Amino acid sequence: MSFSTALSGLNAAANNLAVTGNNIANANTTGFKKSRSEFVDMYATSMAGISSLQAGTGVRIAEVAQQFNQGNRESTENNLDMAISGEGFFTLAKDPTNPKPDLYTRAGAFMVDKEGYIVNSQGQFLLAYGSKGTPDRISLNTGTSKPVATSKIELSLNLKADSPIPSEPTFSPTDPNSYTYQTPTTIYDSLGASHKLTTYFVKSSTGDGSWSAHHYITDDPSNPVSIDTGADNTTSPPTIGTPATLSFDSTGKLSSTSTGKEIINLAKYKIPGGAAAEIEIEMNYSNATSLASDFNVDSLKQNGLAAGELTGINIDPAGVISAKFSNGQLTPLGQVVLTRFINPQGLTKVGDTNWAQSISSGTALTGTAGVGRFGAVLSSALEQSNVDLSTQLTNLIIAQQAYQANAQTISTENQIMQTLLNKL
Repeated sequence: MSFSTALSGLNAAANNLAVTGNNIANANTTGFKKSRSEFVDMYATSMAGISSLQAGTGVRIAEVAQQFNQGNRESTENNLDMAISGEGFFTLAKDPTNPKPDLYTRAGAFMVDKEGYIVNSQGQFLLAYGSKGTPDRISLNTGTSKPVATSKIELSLNLKADSPIPSEPTFSPTDPNSYTYQTPTTIYDSLGASHKLTTYFVKSSTGDGSWSAHHYITDDPSNPVSIDTGADNTTSPPTIGTPATLSFDSTGKLSSTSTGKEIINLAKYKIPGGAAAEIEIEMNYSNATSLASDFNVDSLKQNGLAAGELTGINIDPAGVISAKFSNGQLTPLGQVVLTRFINPQGLTKVGDTNWAQSISSGTALTGTAGVGRFGAVLSSALEQSNVDLSTQLTNLIIAQQAYQANAQTISTENQIMQTLLNKL
């Protein structure tokens, strides 16, 4: 009986050595989760149960259990590298023709394959929720970002209240003596071509502190074209429109405009000799002031964009992957699918730091980062192995001593048997 008991101890110690060695070997493996050998004792049983005098029949391995505690995060210079801070697994698909969830991993080292899809080093596809709301592959073949025609401009500025009245009473965009201030703005048409819109501010001679705002397209500085209300640039010569009047109260705050609204609709501007649509712009003066401080443009915002080329990828903490373009536009491509399990220790190990669903793990629960119990996605970072080398080296010594002790049990039992045989 002692031989079999010691042999079970040898097997258990050997398993512990193998598990510890595997942990040590994968100490630098991205997303690796350490394991531990879990042992239970064994007793011979009978109809009456286990005797109180029973010495036991040894040990057996109940499970090699993986430990899914968080590993340390390491920053990288690749923004396609991702780490999950909290619960969840990245969801992978093996078959490009049928991209269904097959595998799950904490290793977030991703790259782009020759067809433009985001994959790991084994060529498995990262899945994300796309426009259809179902998990699918993510393609970075986005081409050129479409231009956006300018339709709104918001000016936040101060017109110096005690500015002198222009010496030339008749306004002309080509005569600096006929206006007080000017501010240029780059705008875009429907084809992404840029144009220059210049606003000229004229201090009123009426003494009521009001200002006139003249709006011109100044692509050709020597031949500016009016786009004030009522202007028509399709005539020859173009019609000059009516400027906007800005009135301010005793605190310097905008009180009214000539249109009765803070937003002024400018006349349509047809680009000469081009196929672009007419430019229609709303000028928002709600943040304009007229104080005694110097003329200053605090901010000038316009919503147009030129065509842009892909310059990079951005991934936010919610796992939304967006294409970055040279025109500053961000276009969402998909949101990373995260999966969690009621019992992650029940997942089947399939190698390459991947796991597969099993009966023991429970049903896969999918979702997105930051929602419910799912962790956040960190870009330009990787989760390292959760192996603590100092602890594993200590376990290695303990497992070695256990192996030697069980071997000594067999040796002692052998000596006893030899003694008995010699007496016969």
